[in-house]
Amino acid sequence: MQEADLIRRILAGEKELYYELICPYERSVYVAAFSILRSEADAEDCAQDAILKAFRHLGAFRGESKFGSWLVSIVLNEAKMKLRKLRPGLYESLDEPVTNDEGDYVPQLLGDWREIPSESLERREVRDILVRAVQSLPEIYREVFVLRDIEGFDVASTAQMLEVSEAVVKTRLLRARLQMRDRVAPHIKDSSVLSRSIFKKGKNPWR
Repeated sequence: MQEADLIRRILAGEKELYYELICPYERSVYVAAFSILRSEADAEDCAQDAILKAFRHLGAFRGESKFGSWLVSIVLNEAKMKLRKLRPGLYESLDEPVTNDEGDYVPQLLGDWREIPSESLERREVRDILVRAVQSLPEIYREVFVLRDIEGFDVASTAQMLEVSEAVVKTRLLRARLQMRDRVAPHIKDSSVLSRSIFKKGKNPWR
């Protein structure tokens, strides 16, 4: 069933169809929440809150964007608000635009990127390294890396969810990938550099 039909029927009273609507996005919602909160329990709570909020406000969805993008934008906002409450003194603004004052990230390692062998990615210790590297990224880079390289959203959708320009998305993603490479490559045997495709869409590194 098409999403537009599902939404129409849900708004008409068939509320039981809501799970069918959000089911394809449950993983994306959780991962988006975790990218901000970095706590499984907090991410679970935030994801549930966002899904309920989306249900209550489903009538406000106008179809100007993809439903999945709209849903993820809700969970990102919920996660940011939750983080402000949990760590008000440590909260770093996620809304500041990228400017020349921010400075370019200078990579420590040079060379062409290449794929890490799939057999290496299957090793738990390598997955743990990747997860820690993602968690160590500054928030503005972590969220764009998660949306683009883990969840596979396109540039336009990512920009819409983060409420920034496409140019900002591209800039932050490049810097995030460079930082990921330099964090992970030293720990990967026989790999001097890191491919941007170390995370495969459809696999959740945190669950």
